[in-house]
Amino acid sequence: MPNVILHSVRMAVSSSNSLLSTSLLKPSFSHFPLKRLVSIPTCLYNSNNNNKKLSTATPACAIATDSSQSHTQTATFSLNDETQIEKTEKLLLPTNQSSQNLLRIRHTCAHVMAMAVQKLFPDAKVTIGPWIDSGFYYDFDIEPLTDKDLKRIKKEMDRIIARNLPLIREEVSRDEAQRRIMAINEPYKIEILESIKEDPITIYHIGNEWWDLCAGPHVESTGNINRKAVELESVAGAYWRGDEKKPMLQRIYGTAWENEEQLKAYLHFKEEARRRDHRRLGQDLDLFSIQDEAGGGLVFWHPKGAIVRHIIEDSWKKIHIERGYNLLYTPHVAKADLWKISGHLDFYRENMYDQMNIEDELYQLRPMNCPYHILVYKRKLNSYRDFPIRVAELGTVYRYELSGSLHGLFRVRGFTQDDAHIFCLEDQIKDEISGVLDLTEEILLQFGFSKYEVNLSTRPEKAVGGDDIWEKATSALKDALDDKGWSYQLDEGGGAFYGPKIDLKIEDALGRKWQCSTIQVDFNLPQRFDITYVDSNSEKKRPIMIHRAVLGSLERFFGVLIEHYAGDFPLWLSPVQARVLPVTDIQLEYCKVVTKKLKANSIRAEVSHGERLPKLIRNAEKQRIPLMAVVGPKEAETQTVTVRSRFGGELGTMTIDDFVSRIKTATENRTSF
Repeated sequence: MPNVILHSVRMAVSSSNSLLSTSLLKPSFSHFPLKRLVSIPTCLYNSNNNNKKLSTATPACAIATDSSQSHTQTATFSLNDETQIEKTEKLLLPTNQSSQNLLRIRHTCAHVMAMAVQKLFPDAKVTIGPWIDSGFYYDFDIEPLTDKDLKRIKKEMDRIIARNLPLIREEVSRDEAQRRIMAINEPYKIEILESIKEDPITIYHIGNEWWDLCAGPHVESTGNINRKAVELESVAGAYWRGDEKKPMLQRIYGTAWENEEQLKAYLHFKEEARRRDHRRLGQDLDLFSIQDEAGGGLVFWHPKGAIVRHIIEDSWKKIHIERGYNLLYTPHVAKADLWKISGHLDFYRENMYDQMNIEDELYQLRPMNCPYHILVYKRKLNSYRDFPIRVAELGTVYRYELSGSLHGLFRVRGFTQDDAHIFCLEDQIKDEISGVLDLTEEILLQFGFSKYEVNLSTRPEKAVGGDDIWEKATSALKDALDDKGWSYQLDEGGGAFYGPKIDLKIEDALGRKWQCSTIQVDFNLPQRFDITYVDSNSEKKRPIMIHRAVLGSLERFFGVLIEHYAGDFPLWLSPVQARVLPVTDIQLEYCKVVTKKLKANSIRAEVSHGERLPKLIRNAEKQRIPLMAVVGPKEAETQTVTVRSRFGGELGTMTIDDFVSRIKTATENRTSF
């Protein structure tokens, strides 16, 4: 049986780990919005040695790439191991945006697959079959499929492709479309037909043998598809319309490309992504777990993972204090009335947990931190002289997610946001946004992320706030981005109803883009909570509120970090920086002395023994330990250690003091040893 994963694709679903999620799937009908967290890169690498490890070095500056030109951008990363790769070939893959031909191929492949399925399984009912960033999928009402079934379906697809059947577009009336659908007994298509508002209804035929409701586009004939560049990847469970109360369907995922070379590059990328999967590495490196006994989507940070989180949090707090933020700690629950005032109960209830009755009052686990920060602001009367007021919190929130939508650290039910809110005057918006952009760049560069995709979203049709303040806020965001020198894509009408926003996606070592930072101007909550300040004329005015998150959530950011570095964290971030290894147990006591001195200097170190030295070294390599200090009779006698680096090999013998000094210098400067 294939690995069946339950996908709860809800209408207008949003990431539980960030204020916004990255749209990855683009269906053939606009009324099926489906979203994922990450997009695949447009530039993949074919190496002459597929077994080499990939790693990254922390860059010195950041680059914001223009998302509108993403098909021309390259995902740059280094290929390193104990030995250097002699030759690397770079292949620029097309995207649906850059290649209309590729989009047509993928869309047609979805139809060909559906035709093949119904040839092999005549009782199967069809639903929708869109193209997506990496290929296509189609949902079927059918008994669970197996790997063997996928192979049969692919062979039938190959036969249909080889027959070079034409794709024929036909326009029919709504009544005629309904008559034809009822004649072939396709109940899901009736529901789809009812949701299509435009007339006439378009149908695409494959030859004279199969047809589907579809707006297109498609290739001219099935012969335009290279069958050797098509592969069926997996099957998954998916609720119809993303509603858990509706039937469970079988979703078949496939990938399609213009030629075999592109498919091979994509499969190589997939294999490298699998090797970096944070769920597997989290278990192998003992970083975190999600315990069934406690419930899905609830993260347990193990000692090593907790150390990394501690480092991230300390770094985050330090830079925020330096930048004039006041740190907060606020409760995890509040009276339900608070969420009525904020509007969350009206607009966000489906993502909130059930309320608790405590002494005849209803309380609610918090899904957001914003109302708490507003209450802190309201604790006293503020003057215009007090602005800007910046507050920040690593605040844990809880959001309901269907069990089938949970995914490692990327989609969970409880997570910690690096949340901050800025209260300021209208003429301070630009400077505050500029400060947030600088802060974002500084933090992300520390963790090795230097390439971003930036989007600026403007006023939608339905919005709160007057034209003047919207124009002023939007101009402030544009000016701040221009001053920063970052390219950005303008999303006209894509802003939230309460204000314009900037969203930033970071690019990882594989060129994948992850929704991360967000900056949002809010005209809504200040009004709902009636927050004010006293201006220079002693009159009460309403301040501007800016929401911002840099990392998004610690859980998801940690997952991205794991995959970015493939578990090979840089020395300053590694949970164990050095492991001391005795050649024999005779040197064990001296190893303990070395370890104690390392720890006394705030170096994360441990001793490992009980095995032969080669196995101790292999174990350290498997655990991604950056440095090994080997101790034999000579080292014990001379009070030294022989240092071995995971990527640099043997680095020679040095005194303990030298070893300590070099580690501390590398850690402070966030460089290699």
